[in-house]
Amino acid sequence: MDSDKAETAHEKYERLIARAKLVPATKTIVVHPCDETSLRGAVEAADESLIVPILVGPCRKIRAVAEEHSLDIGRFELVDMAHSDAAAAKGVELIQEAKGELLMKGSLHTDELMRAVTASATGLRTARRISHVFVMDVPAYAETLFITDAAINIFPDLDAKRDIIQNAIDLFTQVGLGEPRVAILSAVETVTSKIPSTIEAAALCKMADRGQITGGVLDGPLAFDNAIDPEAARIKGIRSVVAGRAQILVVPDLEAGNMLAKNLTFLAKADAAGIVLGARVPIILTSRADSIRTRLASCAVAVLLADARRRSAALPAT
Repeated sequence: MDSDKAETAHEKYERLIARAKLVPATKTIVVHPCDETSLRGAVEAADESLIVPILVGPCRKIRAVAEEHSLDIGRFELVDMAHSDAAAAKGVELIQEAKGELLMKGSLHTDELMRAVTASATGLRTARRISHVFVMDVPAYAETLFITDAAINIFPDLDAKRDIIQNAIDLFTQVGLGEPRVAILSAVETVTSKIPSTIEAAALCKMADRGQITGGVLDGPLAFDNAIDPEAARIKGIRSVVAGRAQILVVPDLEAGNMLAKNLTFLAKADAAGIVLGARVPIILTSRADSIRTRLASCAVAVLLADARRRSAALPAT
């Protein structure tokens, strides 16, 4: 891929990062950044004035990684915790103490971090179901594409899917992308009792009609092809503002979503930034395989969301 094509491939992320640079850098609790990738991601995001990291983990190990890879962390606050479980618990505690507005996963396992986040007595739960969104930059697709949920909820029921959709819509609107077109995916675009996800898709659309889901335009069930390809939608005779032009893809379950996101990543050369929603603060959830650009995009989305929440909280009550 030549440089011009590379720039085109990243243009959606570049726009998000450029917009995030216009808001104040956000204090971010980085949990257990004990390898080069996670520590470099925090340093690069700070260099781009996106975040102000507070590094939580074994200080000796973090400093050793920084020295080995020539990363300047002398300007950052470090909080010494002996191991990853303790770092996750401390990170959540610092959020509760309002020491940071974002939580960022380092080199620990996602399960370790999420155990601390979802702990019943000490965690960061809200009334909303916690869910994950992949914010994807697909070179062949004109829209920034959200896929949810492909990382947290394995087999969500109808109520969980309502929250998953609302979380994604709120993210889309609050980062300034407008009113989203939401496609609820299944294997087919017709409702049939033989495929339960088609019935749930129809129910979710009716829930939106009744105001139980707000802020987006929903359609479903839709198959993947007629959700993202106008010609496929035309051939099937589907007439809606969503079909062929979806911006949020809601998958039936984690397995389908994970395969879809990885398919786009490895076959369509898409980038997949990740963020967890529904907790008290946005959680930047990255993978060891993520590029620096993808990590910056994950930070940018979280920063824009935190800024939108900050501005909303400052508005006078009506």
